[in-house]
Amino acid sequence: MTEFAFTCTGVRADAYAAGPTLVFRLRITAGGDAPVHALALRCQIRIEPARRGYGPAEAEGLADLFGEPSRWGSTLKPVQFAQVALMVPGFTGETETDLAVPCTYDMDIAATRYFSALEGGEVPLLMLFSGTAFTGAGGFHVEPVPWDREAPYRMPVAVWREMVEQHFPGCGWLRLPRDAMDELLAFRSRHALASWEATVRALLDAAARTEPPPSDPAWAGAVLPRAGERTAP
Repeated sequence: MTEFAFTCTGVRADAYAAGPTLVFRLRITAGGDAPVHALALRCQIRIEPARRGYGPAEAEGLADLFGEPSRWGSTLKPVQFAQVALMVPGFTGETETDLAVPCTYDMDIAATRYFSALEGGEVPLLMLFSGTAFTGAGGFHVEPVPWDREAPYRMPVAVWREMVEQHFPGCGWLRLPRDAMDELLAFRSRHALASWEATVRALLDAAARTEPPPSDPAWAGAVLPRAGERTAP
């Protein structure tokens, strides 16, 4: 059986993709002299958060994923990033190919929240390979790519941020249930607001006006005036 080995040599943001996409460069080595007619690969990519350190701000941003840092010894588990298929053309000995990985900026996805919480450095990834190889010099053989084929890679956080900026420059993305969107749209229409940003800012401003002042003993038990009321000097 042909012995396959995989190495990730780099990653870039695809500037011409319709949506956010990372392109990983793979080097594939096949032992022996027999040609490989084609490889039908499956690649699962995991984030291994325990393989790097985190600053105080990053730890705060990761609290909703892993809890408080005191618990990270048991909660810092691998996070699923992507699962993609790849067809590799024929080669003998060694070849390089691109693995395109579509991404999302949906903050409900654990991998996206993880990436967004990082201020810099690298993301420790583990790429797991399996699939089917079509090989043979004097004939045509079908053999499996073993499930234990893997390649670690440390992806620069800057590449992720570059990809996001290409598609959402200076912006974030928020997914809401349809009923919440309907209410937001009705609020925007009632107040003749020009954009979604203006709509959200209007709601934030309204919420800020109704919030109690910062915790201060002097305000304890105070009753705030209603809109339009005047207070005594």
